[in-house]
Amino acid sequence: MRYPYLTQAQALVLLRATLALLFMAHAVVRLVNGSVPQFAAFLQNAGFPAATGLVLAISAYEIGAGLLIAAGIGVRWLSGGLFFIVLMGIVLIHARLGWFVGEHGTGGVEYSLALMAALLVIAAADREAS
Repeated sequence: MRYPYLTQAQALVLLRATLALLFMAHAVVRLVNGSVPQFAAFLQNAGFPAATGLVLAISAYEIGAGLLIAAGIGVRWLSGGLFFIVLMGIVLIHARLGWFVGEHGTGGVEYSLALMAALLVIAAADREAS
């Protein structure tokens, strides 16, 4: 029996919209809460030059890519960029904090891996790039 509530296409739209919202919210909160200098200081200590510019570029990419992905534009390519951002977050921050993000841990990789899997799904399903 088919699941009667969502078609595959509708489920992919829902996943695209959810991912877009998550990435945009992450960037907007960073900008609104004033945590750009904190993140930039972390990146500078990790050896990244022009850290403030890099944080602003990451934030702009997350917002812009989120808007376009929500609209179904350039999903495959933009997902690749977001995948790279999440992967670097794992390498630089989350891997050393373990598996669990909350409740049982403090900022581990589980959420990032879920984002990466979802990005792979929407990229693979993108008909525009085919």
